[in-house]
Amino acid sequence: MSTKLTTLLNIKHPIILAPMFLVSNTAMVKAAMNEGIAGCIPALNYRTLEELRLAIKELKEAKVEGGSFGFNLIVNKSNIKYKDQLQVLCDEGCDFIITSLGNPEETITEAHKAGIKVFCDVVDLKYAKKVEALGADAVIAVNNEAGGHRGDLSPETLIKLLTAQCKIPVISAGGVGCKADVDRMLSYGAAGVSVGSPFIASMEANVTDEYKQACVDYGADDIVMTERISGTPCTVINTPYVKKIGTKATWLESVLNRHKKLKKWVKMIRFSIGMNATKNAATKATYKTVWVAGPSIAHTTEILPVSSIIKRLIE
Repeated sequence: MSTKLTTLLNIKHPIILAPMFLVSNTAMVKAAMNEGIAGCIPALNYRTLEELRLAIKELKEAKVEGGSFGFNLIVNKSNIKYKDQLQVLCDEGCDFIITSLGNPEETITEAHKAGIKVFCDVVDLKYAKKVEALGADAVIAVNNEAGGHRGDLSPETLIKLLTAQCKIPVISAGGVGCKADVDRMLSYGAAGVSVGSPFIASMEANVTDEYKQACVDYGADDIVMTERISGTPCTVINTPYVKKIGTKATWLESVLNRHKKLKKWVKMIRFSIGMNATKNAATKATYKTVWVAGPSIAHTTEILPVSSIIKRLIE
């Protein structure tokens, strides 16, 4: 299927295996490229710049015709590694960068010098127009069916709004678990889709079997929004532990969040605590299960290779 996304990335199918914190790895992206789609990994999945550099080299060596690979950058001040990560990506080279949570201007400028395309996460028209004006090659339209930090608008509303007002391609993120969902997003005007949650329960994913099995055992109705991870609403599986700790910010956090000078520090502390809990749940056998996922796990019925999950999206 030919779309603006397949042309941009020289891929066979208009699908990106979305970057997922702690989950994505080179094995998943190599499998994605072999099936004719693009794959993306958060740069923050690598503790050191040398690990990031080695991952890029590994993917460049494994790249095949019809496949493409990229990395996700958190471009706000909370990511102290951002500038160094951007430099490594530009020095080593990749096909595309997806930016999140901040101003992508520097990334767009530097990446384009290196011949790298830049796609920017957006949740509304205002920000989409801003990144378009900055020179973004496409927008990732994060809708209210996405896993993790999601938008507020439905896929149809957001895609149609952005395609009507923006000249650059719109890639939909959220609510895709099978080919019918892909077709639905394309019918709204999307140039492609970014798919994450269905790939958590893949054999190649770097998470515990318990996390993968949870994506099999739970469904769309078990996804809830919590403020207990990053301070910003985030979708997680409603496990017994999540039910126990609740999904709302504590009374003290709510009070401090209204304090202009303290708000930033409270969010930073909550983010640190929440990310540590998420990491432990994803990589260790623990009762403290805070598993991030979206409602598209409804289509996950068994743990499969990445290649089989992709076939479900294209056949």
